[in-house]
Amino acid sequence: MPNTSPVRDVNQDSTNPNNFDPANRSMGPARPTRVTTGTRSLGTVLGAALLIAAVVFGAWGISGRTRTLEAVARETNELAVPSVAVITPEHGAPQQEVVLPGTTQAFQDAAIYARTNGYLRKWYVDIGAHVQAGQLLADIDTPEVDRQLEQARADLATAEANARLAQTTAERYRDLMATDSVSKQDFDNANGNLESRQTSVLSAKANVSRLEQLHAFGKIEAPFGGVITARNIDTGALVDSGANAHELFHLAAIDRLRVFVNVPQIYSRVARPGMTATLSLAEFPGRSFEGKLTRTSESIDVASRTLLTEIDVENKRGELLPGAYAEVHFKLPAGASTFRLPVNAVIFGGEGVQVAAVKNGHVVLMPVTIGRDYGNSVEIVTGLTGDEQLIVNPPDSLQDKAAVQIVGTAQ
Repeated sequence: MPNTSPVRDVNQDSTNPNNFDPANRSMGPARPTRVTTGTRSLGTVLGAALLIAAVVFGAWGISGRTRTLEAVARETNELAVPSVAVITPEHGAPQQEVVLPGTTQAFQDAAIYARTNGYLRKWYVDIGAHVQAGQLLADIDTPEVDRQLEQARADLATAEANARLAQTTAERYRDLMATDSVSKQDFDNANGNLESRQTSVLSAKANVSRLEQLHAFGKIEAPFGGVITARNIDTGALVDSGANAHELFHLAAIDRLRVFVNVPQIYSRVARPGMTATLSLAEFPGRSFEGKLTRTSESIDVASRTLLTEIDVENKRGELLPGAYAEVHFKLPAGASTFRLPVNAVIFGGEGVQVAAVKNGHVVLMPVTIGRDYGNSVEIVTGLTGDEQLIVNPPDSLQDKAAVQIVGTAQ
């Protein structure tokens, strides 16, 4: 009996265990093609986890690179900012005196020259000799002047003889004129001749006096009392006067000395005539010599910004020598507190004397005024308050308001 049961599509019966592919009967039963829901969910979770991991890893790598770039940029910026050492101004004691350099000079100092020509006959004093005013220093032999003087005296004698003759003639003509024995013209001629002869006598006397003075210049005398500090002539040497003259002796009065001192402008108001000053010299350790400020120039020198002052010091015993270096101590009234800085913290430039302070990480250039110079350090009298942090050894390229980094405090 034929089988009349409906034919089922094997592709539609997923529950038939013997399901096979009609087009490929030789291959036997087909493999199941069903995928379970649990398997699909696991794959999705794994894919999402891998995607999230990749995103996290990428973000971590980008973040690390960004941090590295930021660190490099920060380090570069830090290296670009100059590192400086700073120092705090040291308070100085209230100033009681100021010490300035000076050079002693003779109160009177003169070079002795000849006023006549000739040859040196003899000199009487040498260097170191103490002489009085008017003392004879040397004799000059003046043969030419002597002969000229003799001629002038002879001319004077001739002029005087002619004047006496003219005087006698004029007197005779005056007597004859009273009796009208001579004409008026002859009388006037006699009087005119007398006046001419008298004038000649005056001229001859003046010439004699001039030559006598030149002859007297042959004796070289000291114009004032002092010490002979130089002798530049010897016996027999030719002596010239005028443009060709050269110094014979040098005379200095040392019983009183002058000391010229350039006082800085900051102290110029207290440097007044009458104030006391003391001198100290290396050759007199532990000793001081008192002087007095006698005069000032009353003007500030533009080049040095100083006031020229003169100190007079008595030197009756002759202990102090002219030309010696001395330190002059000026007693000053106590003023505002000053500060002391090392020299390498001060900037000397076209803008004047400045210091470089650090404020809020930036440079502030401040003008200051220097007082005394101690060698390795200087005194600052104006421009500082004492709270500044000042840069030591500031570079030449340092600019105002530039950023800097403090790395330490200098000693």
